[in-house]
Amino acid sequence: MNALDRYIIKEILKGTFIALLMLYTLFNLFTLNDELRSRGVGSYDLQHILMYLGLMIPHYVYELMPSAALLGSLFVLGNMANHRELVAMRASGISLMGIIRSVLMAGAILTTLSFIIGEFIGPESERKAKILKSVAKTNRPIARTANGMWLRDGKQFINVKESYLQGQVGDIYIYTLGNDRNLTEVIYAKQGHLVKKGEWQLEKVKVSQISEESVQVQWLDKKVWRSSVDNEVLDVVVMDPENMALIELSKYVNFLKDNKQDFAKYDLAFWARMVNPFVTLVMLLVAAPFVVGVGRGVAMGPRMVMGVLIGMSFNIIDNSAGQMGIVYGLNPIFVATFPSLVVLSAALYAISRLR
Repeated sequence: MNALDRYIIKEILKGTFIALLMLYTLFNLFTLNDELRSRGVGSYDLQHILMYLGLMIPHYVYELMPSAALLGSLFVLGNMANHRELVAMRASGISLMGIIRSVLMAGAILTTLSFIIGEFIGPESERKAKILKSVAKTNRPIARTANGMWLRDGKQFINVKESYLQGQVGDIYIYTLGNDRNLTEVIYAKQGHLVKKGEWQLEKVKVSQISEESVQVQWLDKKVWRSSVDNEVLDVVVMDPENMALIELSKYVNFLKDNKQDFAKYDLAFWARMVNPFVTLVMLLVAAPFVVGVGRGVAMGPRMVMGVLIGMSFNIIDNSAGQMGIVYGLNPIFVATFPSLVVLSAALYAISRLR
């Protein structure tokens, strides 16, 4: 890596982080305004709002990274073009591909950072933020609805009305079917907790054994329940699939497959998260032809507007493709990669025209 590579990488990273800070500040103002409307609900006060916004920082950084890379690179490369730095680089023998290589080296750093945040920091931080908000606003469990959450584990259908922290659940109904698909057993437990992987401890249990002749009811203080359902599966209730880590998504997709349930939404989210860090590289490639191929006198304003339009258009196409993929049952790998491949192809074509 020579001095020129280090210079371009440093400027691209600096421009990206400045753009990221500006986008986050703008986005955070709208989020803060929405959260202030909920102030006073339960014990949700200003302190909780600030803690919530702080915990959501990794999630927003991950989501805004591609757009920030596009805007930052347009600003930095445009500034270099206006100050004739790019002309000097080309005159000194540096090819267009040499400049783009340096830009992509900066992109590799941003992609790595995005992956680390998206997989190891963002999901857990977002989960804590949503738990904090829910508990503060309701003083109740992190998930509670009229019908609860339904899961299937083999021949058992599980209805969980309440989900707390660290594998704590309440109001659990477990319906077991026989080989003839008739209901053979119903278990109700007031509460339960995960003892170890595959094993739950249920408390205040009512067991109803059902046969054609009679129903036998038994009351127990405690009962061991063995199931492949664990706290990671239950955590799905407080997380959007698009914001879950790859390991969590993979495990939940396998769980749904094993129980012959619809997994299309989560499978698409898995491949979308696989692709998302590399979108940053695509956005950096998009910036190159718009800067190198545009005259020196073009102001920053049009370049920034161009970047915003490209980013918004990409997000609209990406979201639309995802929804169409789920509705029409398209291949999730194709749906997740198609928008990025279209933009990448357009960027490579524009770069080839410049050469």
